[in-house]
Amino acid sequence: MTVMIDRLAIIGVGLIGGSLARALREAGAVKSVVGIGRSRANLEDALSLGICDEISQDAVQGVRGADMVFISVPVCAIPSVVGEIAPALSPGCIVTDGGSVKAAIVRECEALMPPGCHFVGGHPIAGTEHSGAAASFATLYRGKRCILTPTERTDPAALELVARLWRLTGADVCSMEPGHHDRIFAEISHLPHAVAYALVHAVGMADVEGENVLSYTAGGFRDFTRIASSDPAMWRDIALMNREALLKSIDGFSASLAELRRRIDAGDGVGLSEFFTIAKQFRDGIL
Repeated sequence: MTVMIDRLAIIGVGLIGGSLARALREAGAVKSVVGIGRSRANLEDALSLGICDEISQDAVQGVRGADMVFISVPVCAIPSVVGEIAPALSPGCIVTDGGSVKAAIVRECEALMPPGCHFVGGHPIAGTEHSGAAASFATLYRGKRCILTPTERTDPAALELVARLWRLTGADVCSMEPGHHDRIFAEISHLPHAVAYALVHAVGMADVEGENVLSYTAGGFRDFTRIASSDPAMWRDIALMNREALLKSIDGFSASLAELRRRIDAGDGVGLSEFFTIAKQFRDGIL
């Protein structure tokens, strides 16, 4: 494999950024990697594990000379990070990200790019419940989907290089318009997290004759609500950044829940069977 990137800067060397660096190093596609972040301990882990060749807690210094910068920080922070590093980017540098909200990020980051530098929005659909450099592994993206979100301003060569690098990780790469991405992920990711948080909140606040209702939960409840153990700050940021699409998704879910309530209230067994059967068919159709 011919080296495609001489110097890759990873801002946020956790599960996502660390796994990308590992996969590209394993593929021989990158010559050197600089890890950038706030936690010295995590950066030291990344260095000792061979994820990075250099580390820096100064993003501006860390990106100097980089051919590509990958940003894996909370979504609300991505534009500010790009604004901070923009003056230090080398001519021709490509900046890309792993955020799960795209329209606002792409719009703001494209506007921040200095002449000759390029932004390519991205969202790798992969993860585990673990975090930090030590949790990363080279095969995280193998067989997973990575969505790139180009616009009319996206440089075609930069887009192609980012796509080729993601394919080297084993990811299945596709492209879609940023707003379309956000509407899809409001439904299949952001809404489920909101529902899980709301359900646990409702059950936790339930007053059933002074009982701690949650103490009686079993496997089904725990499996269904596992994602409510995700980082609250991260999901606060996602909910706010994708607010419009998420509100539409919540409205749709509320209408479906109201219809379910109506059928239960009416004692409509046939209607309930129909409702549950349709939902089961949708679920069973998920590959």
